[in-house]
Amino acid sequence: MGEKGPLFILAGNGPYENRGCEAIVRGTMEILREYFQDPRCVCLSHFQNEDQFIKQVEHETNDAIIHLASRKLSKKRIQRSFWKLETWHGLFNYYFDRNAFFSWVYRDMLPYLNDTAAVLSVGGDNYSLDYGVPTHFTALDDLVLAHERPLVIWGASVGPFSAMPDYEEYMCDHLRKVTGIFVRESATVEYLESIGVAENVYPVADPAFLMEPIKPAGIEREMPLDEEAIGINLSPLMAKFVTGGDLERWTKVAASIILKVAETTEMPVYLIPHVTSPHSDDSSFMQRVVSLIQRKNENIALLSSKYTASETKWIISQMAVFAGSRTHATIAALSSGVPTMSFGYSIKARGINRDIFGHTRYCLGPMDLEAETVTDRIISMCDDGQKIRMELQYRIPEVQKSALHAGSGLRRIVEENIHAQSIGCHPPL
Repeated sequence: MGEKGPLFILAGNGPYENRGCEAIVRGTMEILREYFQDPRCVCLSHFQNEDQFIKQVEHETNDAIIHLASRKLSKKRIQRSFWKLETWHGLFNYYFDRNAFFSWVYRDMLPYLNDTAAVLSVGGDNYSLDYGVPTHFTALDDLVLAHERPLVIWGASVGPFSAMPDYEEYMCDHLRKVTGIFVRESATVEYLESIGVAENVYPVADPAFLMEPIKPAGIEREMPLDEEAIGINLSPLMAKFVTGGDLERWTKVAASIILKVAETTEMPVYLIPHVTSPHSDDSSFMQRVVSLIQRKNENIALLSSKYTASETKWIISQMAVFAGSRTHATIAALSSGVPTMSFGYSIKARGINRDIFGHTRYCLGPMDLEAETVTDRIISMCDDGQKIRMELQYRIPEVQKSALHAGSGLRRIVEENIHAQSIGCHPPL
């Protein structure tokens, strides 16, 4: 691979304003450094706007990472550039030539493909129906495989697709073509086996379990460090699952939960944002929640959204108990040994909890999210806090070892591909 270290493309991720997306990158770099000498990464991510992309480039702290943005054919872009031939080509391809369209979407990645050791499709739960049919991600796979490069779905939850039987059949065929599927919980392994996808599946753990926490400078001014506190993360996304998409009603439910927890436990409650993207902002949502709490409660504080994923993990690590709706916020807590309640709506939370604890008692589904139930569960976890911490102290090193072991499977795929190229054939899955 020459004097430089191997190049990997991390494609399909969201912006760092989703701390989970950043945590995946940070953890992945830990894995790559363990198994490859001086690895380099091109991160091609989906951004909502150019300012978001520029901010991420300017604030990147790892010199081994180059950021690129996928191309978007948005209404605003069309209006701004309607006179450009490229815009009309994009529109034509969108409707009449989808392969050409997705080659345009991922065009900035193409110059790096021939030199890449492997493309890692990252982002956690992209290959599911939680956010609609994952066309952008299957198109990414097809593009990479057409260029005969190894394509790994990396540290992911996959499916289920059973709500759309015809699409499930398509995904079954598609997933068999992928070089490797590195899945982060046993529930995904079981689902893939049930639809006949097994030979290219590698059980691992989420790479975010390996991200190191970093103490934010001056955090003492925002959060006293000498008292036990409860951390809570609530997202606007949960409205889809709790109130059928009624955000106003979910805001009221969230306010009742937070107030009940604060009043009953008499402990400080810190509201901790984990995603602050324009289309899904925990911080602005929880600000509206706080504004609904009529009686002033000195014990409730919304923390700033300025912190990075590593800094947010450090803050979460200081909590006596943490309850969160964002998967990677709960991973930050669990990997720090903090008793954690997951507000789960999909395979992710239940699967991760089952793999760590052997049960899902620390998981609450959308129908359980009301003030009394959440408060009772938090009080119970406070009472059992020492026992839960000891269990996490025993289990998390094994989970982190599993996350790190993903590098071993990746190295084997890379080496097989290099060998296959040297003898002029394609590597087996």
